[in-house]
Amino acid sequence: MKTAVLTDSASSFTPAEAEAMNVTMLPITVIFGDQEYLENVTITAPEFYRRLHDEEQLPTTAQITMHQMQEAFDQLSAAGYDEVICINLSSGITTFYENLCAYAPTVTNIKVYPFDTKIASAGEADLVRYAAYLVEQGEHAAEILPKLADLRQTIGLDFIVDNLSHLLRTGRISNTSALIGNLLQVKPMLTFDKAGKIIVDGKERTMRRAFAHALKDFDQAQAAADYPLQITVIDGNVPETAAEWVTQLQERDSQLTIIQSHLGPTLGVHTGEGVMGLLWSRDWRRELKEK
Repeated sequence: MKTAVLTDSASSFTPAEAEAMNVTMLPITVIFGDQEYLENVTITAPEFYRRLHDEEQLPTTAQITMHQMQEAFDQLSAAGYDEVICINLSSGITTFYENLCAYAPTVTNIKVYPFDTKIASAGEADLVRYAAYLVEQGEHAAEILPKLADLRQTIGLDFIVDNLSHLLRTGRISNTSALIGNLLQVKPMLTFDKAGKIIVDGKERTMRRAFAHALKDFDQAQAAADYPLQITVIDGNVPETAAEWVTQLQERDSQLTIIQSHLGPTLGVHTGEGVMGLLWSRDWRRELKEK
């Protein structure tokens, strides 16, 4: 039995990172007007954010098609894989998971296991890394999927956008109270609910106060957990702010595992530039070291 792991480019890995983990990563399509680009293949994050400033018509995205998935399944099957775990964007913000669940039973050359991350970006990446590690240890889908579900339960996220116009435009935010945050010109605190939908979870006047709010949420999560948490700093083309957050986290706890992640074109379409996020999850690597 040979098991593969597949994800999409919203996981924010570079192609080299995905290759190093032996993970198949399919690019999501970003559309400017009548021009289509594949994330991290024909458009990079710097190019995307530059065009976001320059283009009058705002971009959209197109999800990965089942035809593209089948091509990947065919390649994996030809390479000798018997099953594939598909770890993709939350079902709360795209119909991709639903489509894949409907399509999977028709695939005959490889067993397909869709997994709903109920998250995006660095949270999706955490799940992919863990799955890739478990595959490396010789485990298969039947053993891995319950462990992914357990890890998913430990994920928390606070992210902050400059304004909600992009999320409202693309329909990726669920609670209508979002409009209030936009009118008040505050920093909306957003998260994913249990269904994997993006919701407003608070408001702060400044990014500094939003960071303090996120740190408080992280501290509460760590106090409630009987396992160590790792933390990821996420930025949407604001590296200076990300560096400041990392420094402050290091000063708070020198033992804390800190990861950095950058929002690429796919998620940038929906959040705009300037988004910052703090994501945490069980630090399974640290647990392994301490055993």
